[in-house]
Amino acid sequence: MTTQTTAAKTVAAPAPNTPSGLIGIPANLARALATGGSVLAVVSTFLAWTWTAAFPGDLTYYGYPGGLQVLVLVGGALATLFCLASYGVKGLGWLTPAGADAAVKYAVLGTFATAWYTVVSISAELGGVVNLDPGGYLVAAATLIALIGALALPFERPEPDPIDPEASGWEQFKHDAAHAMAVLRAAFSSGSPGPVRTLPSYAEILIIVAVLAVGLVVFTYGIGTEYDELFVGFLITAGFGFAALNRSGLIAHASQISARHQNITVCGAFVAAALFPFTQTDDQYATLGVYILIFATVALGLNIVVGLAGLLDLGYVAFLGVGAYAAALVSGSPSSPFGVHFPFWAAVLVGAIASLVFGVLIGAPTLRLRGDYLAIVTLGFGEIFRIAVNNTDGTSGPDLTNGSNGIASIPDLNILGFDLGVAHDIGGFTIGRFANYFFLMLLITAVVVLVFRRSGDSRIGRAWVAIREDETAALAMGINGFRVKLIAFAVGATLAGLAGTVQAHVTYTVTPEQYLFAGTTPPNSAFLLAAVVLGGMGTIAGPLIGAALLFLIPNKLQFLGDYQLLAFGLALVLLMRFRPEGLIPNRRRQLEFHEEADAPTVLSKTGA
Repeated sequence: MTTQTTAAKTVAAPAPNTPSGLIGIPANLARALATGGSVLAVVSTFLAWTWTAAFPGDLTYYGYPGGLQVLVLVGGALATLFCLASYGVKGLGWLTPAGADAAVKYAVLGTFATAWYTVVSISAELGGVVNLDPGGYLVAAATLIALIGALALPFERPEPDPIDPEASGWEQFKHDAAHAMAVLRAAFSSGSPGPVRTLPSYAEILIIVAVLAVGLVVFTYGIGTEYDELFVGFLITAGFGFAALNRSGLIAHASQISARHQNITVCGAFVAAALFPFTQTDDQYATLGVYILIFATVALGLNIVVGLAGLLDLGYVAFLGVGAYAAALVSGSPSSPFGVHFPFWAAVLVGAIASLVFGVLIGAPTLRLRGDYLAIVTLGFGEIFRIAVNNTDGTSGPDLTNGSNGIASIPDLNILGFDLGVAHDIGGFTIGRFANYFFLMLLITAVVVLVFRRSGDSRIGRAWVAIREDETAALAMGINGFRVKLIAFAVGATLAGLAGTVQAHVTYTVTPEQYLFAGTTPPNSAFLLAAVVLGGMGTIAGPLIGAALLFLIPNKLQFLGDYQLLAFGLALVLLMRFRPEGLIPNRRRQLEFHEEADAPTVLSKTGA
């Protein structure tokens, strides 16, 4: 008797490293959901989101997006373009040189966050979801559908690290959590974009002009936001939009093109900045512009000390104060005991030279210290300066700075008969007082940028970098470390004093309370250092952008009140965790923090 046996049918296990999404939906359906949801989000912005104009921005109109609807429209359009590029639509391949899926996820996530923030705000401020119109329900559903589809897009999952079978429950939990974070990072990661092909010079210059124009529009929109809800939505959209463009590879390609035309890019950036006052109907936001430039210029000077030379200076704002006080004392203020009124060029020289002298006097005995010891000494200098000018009031000390009252009634500058304190008509545009100082400060910023570029590329600049990387090795190679560090300290102090001379005339008054180590209002030493670290140490654009963000955001988020510093601290912690090299890092620092980025995610036997 013969017995027949049938082999048991086994279900084929999925192949290792098979691409899959965070949500178990087929890839084709997921891509369709992301695309359809993004399109519907765009359509919803042309519908009314609420029935009453009580919510800021008046979202009651049909066919005309307004307020937060504009931000959702921009985010939805960007997500739609990336989704179409992921389908391989002809003519859109240039949008995603590093791959489309990660860009889709960030763009959709930003649109979802802005839309739901708006819907929740409407419901909270007006008293429930019954205050939503059809457009509000549609945008909530559409962005949720798009987010589900985007998170279901497939990606290469990393293999979990091996773990000891006898590991404790806590060690197992840490292992699983680390693997979950690795999977999440892989889900939002993208490939490396290849080198951009060489285009005709005029085409590359046009691309640079377009990028600068977009930057000007974004900055002008952000600084002109009229209410808190709109600015929060702007931050969400701008943040996720930048992340999406970065993951798509467009930022890298734009950087490669601008690197080929550095001089044109720098000149174009200053031209775009000079156009900012002409986009304003009054002097309200030009005020923010000139303060941002003062803050950014001082941060760029600190970048020489911290970013290039690697010297941790926690009292740098004192050099700004030295320049401001020196210029105020010789600018004709009735509070000045000297009773002199120098012309602008002489006041600038006095402020810059005074800061230079203080920089050398403070640096000469202290720059032989390193690390934390140097930081403590500079912190002490910053506090000593503030206390000294507070006590030179004629009672506790000599009558020099008028004590806590400061030097007031500083007259406006008059340069070659051009009074910066009055409005002027230029080409049909009325340029107010703060716009006049904006142009002056822009010129000084250009000088500081020129000094930074020339010094960074010079022999002394390379010596600064050598000292920063390894002072012991630099000394062994024959570099005079003390002299090199003293030059960095002196140059940084001079540039801060240069900005301080303008600050004194812009604010009319200089007081000791303006030059603290830390506070809710920049400039102060903590915010200046944060601007350098946030933007990217050792670069030109990094501290400028970091200073602009750190001045603009606290100014716009005043509704947080006492929680401003808490929000600021949390933002810095998150940034240092996920992007420690800064927003615009140089290549060396990026590789220092992300050495594993160039290695394969999953090692083969050869890679191991």
